[in-house]
Amino acid sequence: MTARTAAFALLLGNFVIGLSIIGPAGMIDPLAADFGISVARAAVLITFGAIVLCIGSPLVAWGVATFDRRSLLAATMAALSICHVASALAPSFALLLGVRLVEMAFAAVFTPQAASAIAMMVPERERPGAISFVFLGWSLSAAAGMPAVAWVAAEHGWRSVHWALAGVAALAAIGVLASTPRNLRGAAMSLASWSSLLRNPFVLTLLAATILAGVGQFVIFTFFAPLLARTVMASPAEIATCFAVFGVSGFVGNIVATRVVGRIGPLATSLIFFAALLTGATIWALSGGSVTMALIASFVWGLGFAASNSMQQARLATAAPALAGGAIALNSSSIYVGQAAGSAIGGALFDRGLFIVMGWTGVALLAVTLTLVLWSGRLERTRG
Repeated sequence: MTARTAAFALLLGNFVIGLSIIGPAGMIDPLAADFGISVARAAVLITFGAIVLCIGSPLVAWGVATFDRRSLLAATMAALSICHVASALAPSFALLLGVRLVEMAFAAVFTPQAASAIAMMVPERERPGAISFVFLGWSLSAAAGMPAVAWVAAEHGWRSVHWALAGVAALAAIGVLASTPRNLRGAAMSLASWSSLLRNPFVLTLLAATILAGVGQFVIFTFFAPLLARTVMASPAEIATCFAVFGVSGFVGNIVATRVVGRIGPLATSLIFFAALLTGATIWALSGGSVTMALIASFVWGLGFAASNSMQQARLATAAPALAGGAIALNSSSIYVGQAAGSAIGGALFDRGLFIVMGWTGVALLAVTLTLVLWSGRLERTRG
């Protein structure tokens, strides 16, 4: 099997991971109604799940660094398939949350180890583009997956979403097993390895940017559907359309990032797409109850949603090539710190009806994020 074939299988795996992690945002209203709980309480599926991901990602990178990636990644997908079956059958919210936490423990494995695997399979000059390509799975989860989740959950119930995800995860497990080469193993991660990463100012700046970007986005994104329903009185079809615009835009943005990064470099590419995040969030905050403005905001914001993080992964992979798996795992952990904090802050504001404040909180945090990314360029030049 070629590296290209394996990259497609890993892309499908990231599609499943993306929907497993952010999928509850598309079905939060039907799920809350089914269990008779508040939207903010239902949102703890994302908050608590992100906490597990945050802790699990670096621990997994430490524990499985020398494992065969083919077996590890295929087993992860199989375990996720089983977790989605259990979620579809959960009789109570407490049990659903329990399954969710187990599911996220497995999800913590995949994305950093998939990035590490593809980095081992291609020449060094091709790594940024290859990692970005594999990360397209996340873009597809937003582009094709989230609109489908929102529509299926509204029309057929949230349990149907989990049945579908169980099937796709099983297919991804087969694909990874069939296409990924055997004996792809990384270097063992020691305490000294983690220490060297955590003492690197360039690495720390990128991780801080990832955290703030996550907080700024998930203050809003976790409540994307209920905010649209309450602020612009959007119908289920209009909400699904906004998710579709957001997701397709994210997919396009990541493809563009993959194509241009080789010409203009990871820093310039990062700045472009982090600026898109800030611009989109600003348009959202100014939308003023307009579905049209919400659609425009979804498009601009979506352009940077996946592409910005793809560039973070690529830059971290080159910061310490021998420790790429650990660096990418720390970035994944930072994403989940941002998701957990953003969801918690957004939940507190949502419960108080501070919908406009939610938007401007996201704008402020993303403005600081863009500043950090710009500063990272100076650190990178100094490091070089």
